[in-house]
Amino acid sequence: FRALSNKTFALLWTGYTVSTLGDAIFRVALIWWVVEKTGSSVVMSTVLIFSTVPMLSFLLIGGVLVDRWPRIIVMLISDFGRGILVGVIALLSWTNLLEIWHIYVFSALFGFVDAFFTPSFRAAIPERTSPENLHSANSLIGLSGQISSILGPAIGAGIVAHGGSSLAFILNSISFVFSGLCLLPISRMEPSSNPDKHSNSDQESIWNEARLGIKAVFDTPWIWITIGIAGISNLTYAGPMGVAFPFLIKDHFKADVNLLGMFYSFSSAGALLATLWIGRYKKIHKRGLKMYGVWILIGLMVLTLGLPINVPGILIVSFIIGGSEALLGLIWVNTLQERVPNALFGRITSVDYLGSSLLEPVGYALGGWVNNLIGPALTLVIGGAAQAILISLGLLHRDVRNLD
Repeated sequence: FRALSNKTFALLWTGYTVSTLGDAIFRVALIWWVVEKTGSSVVMSTVLIFSTVPMLSFLLIGGVLVDRWPRIIVMLISDFGRGILVGVIALLSWTNLLEIWHIYVFSALFGFVDAFFTPSFRAAIPERTSPENLHSANSLIGLSGQISSILGPAIGAGIVAHGGSSLAFILNSISFVFSGLCLLPISRMEPSSNPDKHSNSDQESIWNEARLGIKAVFDTPWIWITIGIAGISNLTYAGPMGVAFPFLIKDHFKADVNLLGMFYSFSSAGALLATLWIGRYKKIHKRGLKMYGVWILIGLMVLTLGLPINVPGILIVSFIIGGSEALLGLIWVNTLQERVPNALFGRITSVDYLGSSLLEPVGYALGGWVNNLIGPALTLVIGGAAQAILISLGLLHRDVRNLD
């Protein structure tokens, strides 16, 4: 908790924690609304595609603007914008006017705003912590996110069961407004422009600045290999977990939204313990082997979900997946923050998100099609096996194995 001694980081962390809790509540409510409204895995995959494509389309531009503009201002606008968007959805749901096409439009607009928030948030963390407190700051971000994810699904499931989806949507809208209010005091201290931006030439085009970020990625093998594998793995992970798994809960286990909420909560509990464990270290050694090792384990656990296991078995697998994903994410983020120049960080982060998510819409579409064709259980088995094999290929490169 030593990073909280910095008051500006403490405000950033508080706003993030509250908005993440709102997101966790909203995610369960939206997924179950779609499942009950349509009962269609194709519609579910389409919703996910609509939220992903706009974000990917504007990520590179978002990364350039993050390196040009004050990062807190970008986050502030994004928070209030998302609060308004979710508020509209809440109003439509409350008045029983919400339709699937509204969700498509909302998902697209929300994804667009996210394209600017995500690189800004990542870049803002090392700016507001000392180098020796960077692991503490990232672990606190992970810790608060996991606590929110533990409580959020359970709270969201309870709200949906007793108060309806509208109330869950309203709470998420309020959480974004609260996060924006936390950023207001920090925004007053922001410079009028980013003093560390890579180029001092105001005439330099957005594309040229984006190209410098892309070049920096391809000049570093461990970065582009990991991003490339992450991108391809969306074909084997996004569909099974994003589309097939909710239908496994509903159709195979004949369960309701509470089991889906428990799955997310157990996943977050595993992530919480992993975050607490890794946050104790100021340096992480053998990063490449550890990062890829837990990544392979995630694939094996996805495979296990498709096997004939009982509910306790599913929750144990969820716990392992959550812990592995937390370790993977924290090692990756810390490594980027320590080794990437701050002036390029927004652009490289955008390339990271773009490359690793580029095939995500295809993965969702493929997952919906395969789920309808062979069922959710077999979709998870095939997807998990392919995921583990694909990640293993990354260890063939020396730069990945030797990343320390």
